[in-house]
Amino acid sequence: MKTKISEYINEIHQTSIEKFEDRAAGVEQFRLKFLGKKGIISDLFEQFKTIPNDQKKEMGQLINQLKVAAQEKIEEFKSFVEEHQDVDEHHDLTLPTEFLDLGSRHVLSVVMNEICEIFSRVGFTVAESVEIEDDWHLFSALNFPPDHPARDMQDTFFVEKEEGKQEVALRTHTSSVQVRVMEKNQPPIRIIAPGRVFRNEAISARAHCIFHQVEALYVDKKVTFADLKQTLLYFAKEMFGEDTQIRLRPSYFPFTEPSAEMDISCNICGGKGCNICKGTGWLEILGCGMVDPNVLEACGIDSKEYSGFALGMGVERMAMLKYQVRDLRLYFENDLKFLKQFDGII
Repeated sequence: MKTKISEYINEIHQTSIEKFEDRAAGVEQFRLKFLGKKGIISDLFEQFKTIPNDQKKEMGQLINQLKVAAQEKIEEFKSFVEEHQDVDEHHDLTLPTEFLDLGSRHVLSVVMNEICEIFSRVGFTVAESVEIEDDWHLFSALNFPPDHPARDMQDTFFVEKEEGKQEVALRTHTSSVQVRVMEKNQPPIRIIAPGRVFRNEAISARAHCIFHQVEALYVDKKVTFADLKQTLLYFAKEMFGEDTQIRLRPSYFPFTEPSAEMDISCNICGGKGCNICKGTGWLEILGCGMVDPNVLEACGIDSKEYSGFALGMGVERMAMLKYQVRDLRLYFENDLKFLKQFDGII
């Protein structure tokens, strides 16, 4: 044991930091070898318990000498590393800096902001509200009949649906924001409501259970369908270009009467017909209509004095048309290869 300790002391004195390829890591390995819980000195103290009493004094002194030598060497190594830590002979400090990749806004955020900006130019202000809504703001105040399919479990994510209690669900449209605004404000009202909505649908290239909507509402005296049509034409030209044409087709929504769906001339083929527009030259982008008098009355607005129009569009749909994205799932997969395509847009 005495011979081993002498050899260890000599090893410590002869060890130079220059032998370590990675100095910081080498010093830590050296420390663990001698002073670690399973190191040499710890092992020697375990052996010390078994040696005869007449040898303990001498052996104890030798072990302590070894421990002091190891501690002093480690301190010497640490001081050396600290003094030379800014110098790294393995790297050329004259090489150019590697710049970190910067993030950017998601394409859906960009499109949603662009839609809001277009409407803000003609006096619309942004209104937002909660994503978990009650039955009144989601359905009843919007003139949905009690047996409407949207109230079924297969179409809506219900948070709470018990008899005797008001049903609570993840909102299926941002029309609930319009109801809340009309309940708290008297006309004139001119708002745009962007936000995330949820529907119980199978996820595919053309559908998703989570998506985004932007809806607009204008209520005032003598608002007509002509006002709605002019607003839609203005929006289409601002969003897709001055040459864009629109057409309105009759439709049905519980909260508007009359109702329509709006198509724009295909911006891919210029209205000539392609696989995107299925050869028709037209692309559907939104639903709209005059606010049903029942909705106005439910929100405390006199439908004999005031009228209004509402419109709503899917942001994913708009982004698909604007940037020719053909799979909705790409928006939610966080694939950097996909997202980097939109770094240049603001």
